[in-house]
Amino acid sequence: MAIQVGDKAPDFELKDNHGATVRLSDFRGEKNVVLLFYPFAFTGVCTGELCELRDNLPQFADRDTRLLAVSNDSIHTLRVFGEQEGLEYPLLSDFWPHGEVSRAYGVFAEDKGCAVRGTFVIDKEGTVRWTVVNALPDARDLNEYVKALDTL
Repeated sequence: MAIQVGDKAPDFELKDNHGATVRLSDFRGEKNVVLLFYPFAFTGVCTGELCELRDNLPQFADRDTRLLAVSNDSIHTLRVFGEQEGLEYPLLSDFWPHGEVSRAYGVFAEDKGCAVRGTFVIDKEGTVRWTVVNALPDARDLNEYVKALDTL
């Protein structure tokens, strides 16, 4: 079961597409976080979602928010994907232990070996304030994230 609104967001430590360590707790007291899980780099729906976020990054910065995108791909795959698509926000690798963070958030599909499309809006205190979980083929609506951020 996915993490629910009102829950404390599980802390994690993952490597980004450049090999840097990113911890959710590093943003506590500083920034809201939109934590976005997606199945795989280089797939159609994922690429479309992540490029839409790229094209709308100011909407997150204007709301004092850091965008973090997580997949079960390796950091090497994510580095090439990020460079190819011009993604300037962290792409975090939940590759090993495989899906550990995705499981902690309740969005790992055991039968597929990847995360489903889960999004968690986390406030500066580390509390989940909004969430949506979509099936693999179903893209999410960026405007819903922005509406949720406007309530913080």
